[in-house]
Parts: sequence; C-alpha cells; structure tokens
Amino acid sequence: MNPPLARTNAEAHLYMDLHPCSCGETAFPRQSAVVALADGDLASRYTGACAGCGQDREFVFRLPATIGGTGNGFHYGGDEPSQLLDPGEWLLVADAYAGQVPAEPAAGAAGQRARAALTRAVAALDEVGKFIPAGGGAVPPGAFTSDRGRQLHQREPGRFRRDRLTAVRDAYAGMLSHLG
Repeated sequence: MNPPLARTNAEAHLYMDLHPCSCGETAFPRQSAVVALADGDLASRYTGACAGCGQDREFVFRLPATIGGTGNGFHYGGDEPSQLLDPGEWLLVADAYAGQVPAEPAAGAAGQRARAALTRAVAALDEVGKFIPAGGGAVPPGAFTSDRGRQLHQREPGRFRRDRLTAVRDAYAGMLSHLG
C-alpha cells in the first residue's frame, strides 16, 4: 500500500469531503491517528462510520517528510502540486466556495462566512496554478487525472490559462480586502 501524500490536514479533509460513500453521503465522524507505514514513513489514518448507511470508511494519507507552509494564512499545501486532487477538481472547489459568497456580504457572522469561503476559494485557485509549468501559460492537459477535472477542462479550457486564473484570484483577493 502506497497511500497518496496529503500536504496538510485541510487537503486531506477536502479530499474526503469530495469522495462520498457508495450511498452518496460524505459525512462521517472522523477519528484520526498517525500510523507507521511498512516503509517507515508516517501517515494519517481517518476512520468512521458513514452518517448515511453506517458503512465503515477509511482513508490513509502519507504525511510530508517535513511540516511547513508557504507564508501566512490558509493554504492547502506547499509549493508542489497536489497528489490528491487534479487542477480541475481544485477549480471546482474554488467555484463552490466563491458561489457561497453573497453579492453584498453583510457584517457579523455572514461576513465571517463570506471571508472564510473567499479565503478557501483563493487557496484553491493557488493550487490550480501549481500545475502550470514554469514559464508555461496554462495547465497542461496531462495534469487532469479525474473524470470531473478532465470534463471541466474539455468544456472550458480557457479557465486554466495562467492569466485568467490570476485575474480571478486577484478579484477574489480584492473582495477579501473589502471584507476586512
């Protein structure tokens, strides 16, 4: 067993959220433990019963060799591209979070929810950009490994251009600055 690398807990939890049980339910009370793999590396193991049907669920993710982050604030991983989600999945995540933000976010709890959603949308867009090669202008087609990622790329390839990703990210970051 060679589990995929989860660069952060946030990335691992997002992956689990995006991979429902066979009954369709995504929620399950997650118990976690750090376990040793056969090769001596460490991994996070998440287990629990599906909230929908009770089926046992288990996810195992290799831990990074060193714990570190890129700057301050919320992020899903380091400088390297994700091994768990492809660029299309990351763009769908960004879309979902951005879609939670009302046109005119209110103050208080609603403003906090809008800020959290935009922060995660920006972080997901940053993840898409990590798949663009140095000096490249777009995510290469071979980077798409999931059906939903490939389908999004086939429908809207222009959304994976560096300039367009930067423009959307900058717009979200600008909205964040207005939220305080």
